[in-house]
Amino acid sequence: MNDPYQLLGVPRTASAAEVKQAYRKLAKKLHPDMQQGKTGNEQRFKDVTAAYDLLSDPDKRARFDRGEIDASGAERAPAGFRWSQEAQRGRGPASGPGGASTGGSRFNFEFADDIFSDLFGRGRRTAAPPPDADGQDIRLGLRVPFLEAVKGGKRPLQLPDGRVVNVTIPAGTEDGQQLRLRGQAPQGMGGGDVYVTIEVEPHPDFTRQGADILSTVPVTLAEAVLGATIRVDTVDGQVGLKVPPGANHGRRMRLRGKGLQVAGAGRGDHYVTLAVTLPEAMDDELRQFVEGWSDRHPYRVRPEGGAE
Repeated sequence: MNDPYQLLGVPRTASAAEVKQAYRKLAKKLHPDMQQGKTGNEQRFKDVTAAYDLLSDPDKRARFDRGEIDASGAERAPAGFRWSQEAQRGRGPASGPGGASTGGSRFNFEFADDIFSDLFGRGRRTAAPPPDADGQDIRLGLRVPFLEAVKGGKRPLQLPDGRVVNVTIPAGTEDGQQLRLRGQAPQGMGGGDVYVTIEVEPHPDFTRQGADILSTVPVTLAEAVLGATIRVDTVDGQVGLKVPPGANHGRRMRLRGKGLQVAGAGRGDHYVTLAVTLPEAMDDELRQFVEGWSDRHPYRVRPEGGAE
């Protein structure tokens, strides 16, 4: 992945709010739902989302700025470490740091952790035991789009030995959830298991709360005052939502059964928060109407006297 600051078009001194604003602008422009009939932007959308995921996390951003991790979030290899071609090919003796022989296809596992992180961009691996132990396990990371985590699917994952396996993503997979691939560790590691930690990419419109989906939808002044049926996005596509007359800004409405499918617990709901939005250009007719109406119909929305 390229420099996350360049991908979002912000300077390194940008505040968290400026980073978020830049991401939302790009995400709405590049989101696949907005690109019907267009091609070439899907990868850019993924890159922009990955960049925001890194820069929106204060710890990850600080570590990236210090050069401790790369743009994918992977740990950087120790300075001066060199992995010989013989060790990569799995033949002949090769020397690791300090001149220790790796012998055949073996190499120094103390440093392999960081090397694999740089090669495959999958995040830091946990320390591995000596290479002659049986059934060694390895841990990798895998980024998954929000909707794919919600609905389930398959995603390719490259293993340290170059093999590519398809990982089944169960519907309702959560950020940080760990999946187990039995017996998929490289043969030189004793055929142990691969543990895959899922990192769910953020979505520009949806957030998850347990089995429920949350989103905010703008409505016009007329729709809020008079009521209307509007179209809103859900994880299953657009559905109709009836806005009652007099709906206030911030009102929360429920779409039953439009959330996530949870094993043994049915399906969650989708909660829509209404955001009453005035026109960008305020005309004299609306201003004069509100002035006359408010003079005849005064009402309070804050405690009298204000905060003490």
